[in-house]
Amino acid sequence: MTDQYKTLKSSSEGLFKDKGSKFLAFSYPFENESEIKNIIEPLRKEHFKAVHFCYAYRIGLDKTTYRVNDDGEPSGSAGRPILNVLLSKELTNILVVVVRYWGGTLLGVPGLINAYKSATEEALENAEIVEKTINDVYQITFGYVQMNDIMKVVKDLDLKIINQQFDNQCVIKIEFRQSLNSQVVGRFEKIEKIEVDFLYTF
Repeated sequence: MTDQYKTLKSSSEGLFKDKGSKFLAFSYPFENESEIKNIIEPLRKEHFKAVHFCYAYRIGLDKTTYRVNDDGEPSGSAGRPILNVLLSKELTNILVVVVRYWGGTLLGVPGLINAYKSATEEALENAEIVEKTINDVYQITFGYVQMNDIMKVVKDLDLKIINQQFDNQCVIKIEFRQSLNSQVVGRFEKIEKIEVDFLYTF
């Protein structure tokens, strides 16, 4: 498993037209499923004449959590094509909503699949895609006399200190790329009488 992932830096938009129907795609950086209502409701108010608000999202650093919604379009003709674009571009922590204005002509399932896919691709072509690292955060607790040993590891491995508290009993929180985990933890565990505690991954 890699410790890198690709996502959006900011939101973007795309447009696809076919036989009078308009498909407006809106892409967003997205990390929490509870946010979806706060994103789609304003779109429904702004585009109150639109007939469908279809979407797909993919979240999580392991990229395994996703959902699709066809919002009344034939099953598999809207949400799934949107998701397939996200999968092909290997993006996560992203939501794409495609708003459809009815043009008076039926497009058929193949036409819909192409329209929702094309609108999504257009939005992502207009987006800035960034690559981020998956980082682990640890807390190191140690006595003041071990300060030099601890700081040598921090300096040698170029670890980021999030916060620190120095007294008779010292505590630092450090952050580093997940791929360095065994190397970093291994170095600290060679130092006697310290506590090395995993806190979280982000």
